[in-house]
Amino acid sequence: MSVSVSVVPRESGRPSSGVVCLIFTSLLTAWPGQARAQVVTPRPLGADLPVFRPAADVAPRQVTNPVGQLTLRDALAVALLQSPELAAYAWEIRARESRTLQAGRPPNPVFSGVVEDLGGGTPNGLTESLIQPQTTLQLSQLIELGGKRMARRNLAQLNRDLAEWDYELARIDVFSRVSGAFIDVLASQQALALSGETMQLVEQTQETVRARVTAGVVSPIEQTKADVALASARIEADRARRTLEADKRRLAALWGAADAAFEAATGDLTVLPTVPTFDALQARLADSPELARWATEISQRQAALALEHARRVPDVTVSAGYRRFTQIDSNAFLVGGSIPLPLFDKNRAGIQEAADRASKAAEEQRAAQVRANTALADAYRALASARDEVAALSSSVLPGARATFEAVSEGYRLGKFGYLEVLDAQRTLVAASGQYQRALSEFHKAAAEMERLTGAPLGGPGPSSIK
Repeated sequence: MSVSVSVVPRESGRPSSGVVCLIFTSLLTAWPGQARAQVVTPRPLGADLPVFRPAADVAPRQVTNPVGQLTLRDALAVALLQSPELAAYAWEIRARESRTLQAGRPPNPVFSGVVEDLGGGTPNGLTESLIQPQTTLQLSQLIELGGKRMARRNLAQLNRDLAEWDYELARIDVFSRVSGAFIDVLASQQALALSGETMQLVEQTQETVRARVTAGVVSPIEQTKADVALASARIEADRARRTLEADKRRLAALWGAADAAFEAATGDLTVLPTVPTFDALQARLADSPELARWATEISQRQAALALEHARRVPDVTVSAGYRRFTQIDSNAFLVGGSIPLPLFDKNRAGIQEAADRASKAAEEQRAAQVRANTALADAYRALASARDEVAALSSSVLPGARATFEAVSEGYRLGKFGYLEVLDAQRTLVAASGQYQRALSEFHKAAAEMERLTGAPLGGPGPSSIK
């Protein structure tokens, strides 16, 4: 329901001051606002690397596919610039910037025209019709009250800020995924190298067995066993080669390439990062983008609540116009206004919905804190376990397995041991070497996960700076 009031002044030959004021108000309130600058500070992890930002044009981007030797920093740099997923978040920021500008615009004035009382007849006994044709031109403007425009613009700005946080989360996620994929490539290269070393060991053993079979010292069955062991080693080498190719393609896909063009990844997984204490990492967690964004999220919910409160206030529509009486050659000006009466809709349900969503945000923030703490504890536990495993394997297991294999191989050549002892020592050495490479890979992946959770490098050499 709305109430309208209109006033028709007397005939005048000058423009009405109400018309002038209405036009001036419309032009003044229509002055465009400016988009706010970036408010989210990038986290320290990878902050020195360039990232994709949308340009004014939307020309298709050329995908750069690195060749030759690839370092982790090279992979991170090209992925942050070319990642399709990260680019999608960047365009969303641009879209919300435009929405912020649009939210600050006032309603357009409405121009209307009507011709009334056409074809009126002449009553009997009168020389002129009592109904005079008239033409009315009118300009109306909706004036928003209650701070709706400011509340709407504030909500749009906070939505834009949330898009910035989503972009920062996506940037760190791309950083972490590239680090993990790069570690997989390094581990696959080490596995391929290990399979090559295994083949050399098996071939050496096979030569020893062949010599002993030729000399008639051992049964030809041992020659068959040695041939089977060599065939198995070749199968493992082929599998390691295929795994490496798949890992390289997976890494290249992170910067938008269909296939990998680089020859090899360069890095040393045996260089372990310096790991802070769990308490120090937990203290960094509060500044992680996954948790820091919730301050903006809660502000956005509060802004939505403020907008719903502002919508309770009815808006006023003012109008001014010009009327022409054709037959009597006379003019008149009109000034009017209307306001809806909030009898049935006071936006109580909209306010309650926004208030409930604000309460929901507080609970979601606590849930995110719990998830982040749990994930950090799991990553730290995995890192500590992998670190202990690496230390044990490198200090005692690997040297012992290698020394045992060399001693048994020499003893077999001298006739002191059987081929089964050689095969068992060889399998033990290969298994220990593979376990050592897996432990190194798991250690660096756990470190990369902690960097993702905290948004900051651990410090010292590690996943963010593999040498």
